[in-house]
Amino acid sequence: MKFKSKTLGILGGGQLGRMSALAAANLGITTHIYCPEEGCPASLVTPYFTCADYDDETALQKFADSVDVITYEFENIPVETIRFLQKTKPVYPDEKLLEASQDRCLEKAFLNNIGILTAPWAPIEKVADIDMTFGKWGLNDAIIKTARFGYDGKGQEKISTNDDSNEVWKNLNTDKAILEGLIDFDYEISVIIARDLKGNVAIYPPSKNTHKNHILDRSIVPSNIPEAIETEAYDMTTKLADAVNLVGVLALELFITKDGKVLANEIAPRTHNSGHWTIDACSASQFDNHVRTVCGLPVANPHQHSAAEMINLIGDDVNHLDKYLVMDGANIHLYGKTEVKSARKMGHVTIIEKI
Repeated sequence: MKFKSKTLGILGGGQLGRMSALAAANLGITTHIYCPEEGCPASLVTPYFTCADYDDETALQKFADSVDVITYEFENIPVETIRFLQKTKPVYPDEKLLEASQDRCLEKAFLNNIGILTAPWAPIEKVADIDMTFGKWGLNDAIIKTARFGYDGKGQEKISTNDDSNEVWKNLNTDKAILEGLIDFDYEISVIIARDLKGNVAIYPPSKNTHKNHILDRSIVPSNIPEAIETEAYDMTTKLADAVNLVGVLALELFITKDGKVLANEIAPRTHNSGHWTIDACSASQFDNHVRTVCGLPVANPHQHSAAEMINLIGDDVNHLDKYLVMDGANIHLYGKTEVKSARKMGHVTIIEKI
């Protein structure tokens, strides 16, 4: 008798794809990575790799024919690519969640429509919209962001009524943006949820996150937030997962205001940087559960057995690992990237302590 292994196709070859491929290997699942970049992190840990553009239908069809199910590791995969692949093989999460997460205006509208509160926001398509919105809100400060293709602080800046709106709009270099009211929040958390084909869910404890230069710096769990806020965060994340009929993993980033309000910031339709601590501090990591759920396996209990602090290694941080190499409880994860750039995530360290 032979063991029949599934093959999971992963669109995108970054560190999230890499960690998903490693989790798949532990479950006896083969992976095939599809990415336009040679030498990407995920390509180094998979037996099958296709280097081709996301609009190359010949390569996409060959890729789809070689796998049993498909997922993606970041949200800037073209929706057209997902729709093409779905003609041959199932893709999880499906294109509805991906499409909403790719456009900040669609994302905010979707969240509000299912009863999840966000900061005040408005679509911006021309300079006059900025001044009109400021007048309507009666606010002096806001954040303006490109509606699409922004992450880690890219494509956004703070704006006030004293700024030159024309100059700000020109710098964004876009034809569609979103203006968001500036929230004087106390702290930020994120909640990660996994949901399988039968609708069973596993939800991870919220992490408290801090950022440096708009890039996640640290995530700490337990977050030691008030129980009422934790419960509300769980309810919002579960509501979102049910509304999109999630199969896979998603993260919901949340702002907690100084008066205790919980406001949604962004959806990530995938595994998330703030959940990397789960690899070392939980019985089933976010990557384990992502692979399990998209491959038709039951979601696993994500029991947290250790307190954790996850620290991103950004840019030159990767060249200063000495203290972590000799630290009790420090788990180093490097992503196989050889070129060091100032804002590039080169790896992370998770420091754990048994609860």
